[in-house]
Amino acid sequence: MNFPPWMQRAIQARLDEVTARIEHDPELSRVRGGTDEAFEVLFAGKDVEQTPEYTEWENRYIVSKGIENERLYMQGLRDGIQLTVSLLGHSIPEETDTEA
Repeated sequence: MNFPPWMQRAIQARLDEVTARIEHDPELSRVRGGTDEAFEVLFAGKDVEQTPEYTEWENRYIVSKGIENERLYMQGLRDGIQLTVSLLGHSIPEETDTEA
């Protein structure tokens, strides 16, 4: 399915906005700080891939990327649901309490 150019630009703009917001997230910044520290220690060793520091850096990097990807996914899911509801004209019935 090909989206019209205006929709592709709108989707890209939203992705850029969400990515920028996630980049400045305090929790992710803290995790990245730890990743950066582990990365600096990493290059102090000679055989980088065989050092515990490399394993530490790799683990922290994987965690930070996981957090970032999870947040991007969840925001995309919320945006997709919101777009779907908007396109359907809010035709999703709300649950109401009825007594028999």
